[in-house]
Amino acid sequence: MPCKKTNKQNTENSDKSKLKKEYTNNSKKYVANTYARFDLVLESGNGAKLKDIEGKEYIDLGSGIGVNSIGYANKSWINAVNNQAKTLQHTSNLYYNKPYIDLAKKLCSITKYDKVFFCNSGAEANEAAIKCARKYSFDKYSKYGEYKRNKIVTLKNSFHGRTMATLSATGQEVFHNFFFPFLEGFSFAEANNYEDTVSKLEDNACAVMIELIQGEGGVIPLDKEYVQNIKKYCEENDILFIVDEVQTGVGRTGKFLCSEHFGIKPDITTLAKGLGGGLPIGAMLMDKTCSNVFNNGDHGSTFGANPIVASGALEVLNIIDKDLLKEVSKKSKYIKDKLMKLDNVESVDGIGLMLGIKLKEGLNAKEIVEKCITKGVIPLTAKTKIRLLPPLTITDKELEKAVSILCECIG
Repeated sequence: MPCKKTNKQNTENSDKSKLKKEYTNNSKKYVANTYARFDLVLESGNGAKLKDIEGKEYIDLGSGIGVNSIGYANKSWINAVNNQAKTLQHTSNLYYNKPYIDLAKKLCSITKYDKVFFCNSGAEANEAAIKCARKYSFDKYSKYGEYKRNKIVTLKNSFHGRTMATLSATGQEVFHNFFFPFLEGFSFAEANNYEDTVSKLEDNACAVMIELIQGEGGVIPLDKEYVQNIKKYCEENDILFIVDEVQTGVGRTGKFLCSEHFGIKPDITTLAKGLGGGLPIGAMLMDKTCSNVFNNGDHGSTFGANPIVASGALEVLNIIDKDLLKEVSKKSKYIKDKLMKLDNVESVDGIGLMLGIKLKEGLNAKEIVEKCITKGVIPLTAKTKIRLLPPLTITDKELEKAVSILCECIG
């Protein structure tokens, strides 16, 4: 009897392996070759755990690059999304609907911003911010003949998206191959260099757009004093201060907005990723300076503020409360304390549950991530670092096990 059971298991495993190969081959055959995917076909998730098509379980330390902020299969989120899907799945923005209004009200209440524009992604939120800044400047200064006051200053090593405008705003040459010519009106300053940034702002700038932690650039936080000084300069010279919080926002750093750690309130903040809990959404938050820049027809989004997505995002905001944010900071400290004891770790950068592990010279981050995956943990990479963006709701038990395996793989 045991032999029969073993044979049956072997057959099932072989069938699953064949099915996995079929899916990966079909992906390569029918889907554009834009991603270097790991050899992993994911099928389901619960909490901070994922299961692949072969039935193997993993603890997720990437959460879809920060998207699944409240983990997988959250019951209240599922109910909110399902109930809305049964009621009204979509309506044009020519009409009002309750979910997006409730979401806007709660988001503005939490962040103390005046208005919000909804779209579908971080790149679109940043596009909206670029357009808002240029229109603000045009409305205010074109009557004086200052038509050139339209430049956006971003930082070297930044990443703001893959659309043509946000790619033009991205300060990394590696993303600039192949797609010439880029949009005019962007210049790049050296991060944490006040003099260099001001020199760029003096050249007909209408706004500066920065990430407080450069995510795709390697999880590198900016200096607080630098950020505050640039903010002050912008206030004194009527230059809009835009912060891209696509990855850092919605509780990722232990505060609802990362800007709270820096003691500032930008004129515009962009959000996406974790706001939807797994559904596509982007948002541009505007203070009173910018809240009435857009008029009818100036900008739009067919799927922005979709009722189903808005209902899911509203539930995300209900879940990410003050108690959860305290837990994020507590878990961050736990991770840093464990990793910094390793001989092969040089530093752990970042804030909250957005962390980048800098390895000692000679170690390869991607190879360590691949090793982690074979042992049931899924981290990410960011340039030469291992990047951690686990669900904010990851349990202590899940985190302890994941960090233990991560430490074992780093060595």
